[in-house]
Amino acid sequence: MSQGPDNLYYAATHEWARLEPDGSVTVGITEHAQQALGDVMYVELPMVGAVVLAAGFTGIVESVKAASDIYAPIAGTVLAVNEALADTPEQINEDPYGAGWFYRLRPEEPSQLNALLDAVGYASAAVAEA
Repeated sequence: MSQGPDNLYYAATHEWARLEPDGSVTVGITEHAQQALGDVMYVELPMVGAVVLAAGFTGIVESVKAASDIYAPIAGTVLAVNEALADTPEQINEDPYGAGWFYRLRPEEPSQLNALLDAVGYASAAVAEA
């Protein structure tokens, strides 16, 4: 398994989180997760304004193989969702760390990011899981 970008934080449930310059956090699923799912056909994202808990359910991603729950890597309030995924969910497969992002949130406590895995830790955990 390839390691994800070093500037991201990773949850054991295969979501990534990126701290943005404005203090918001962008969330998506990892390369490993999208490969395991196969071709993504549909994604259900949280509502803007929703308050999410760390490790709380935030949506579903469905592929030709399976459906998988999406969890929040940290607690916060959803500021924006990637509306483009409704029409082009394949962006999740094509660019999981870029155009395939899921939502942005205002973190309740930014220090929660420190409890997540770094790229090396996530790669080790994902390999051990396989």
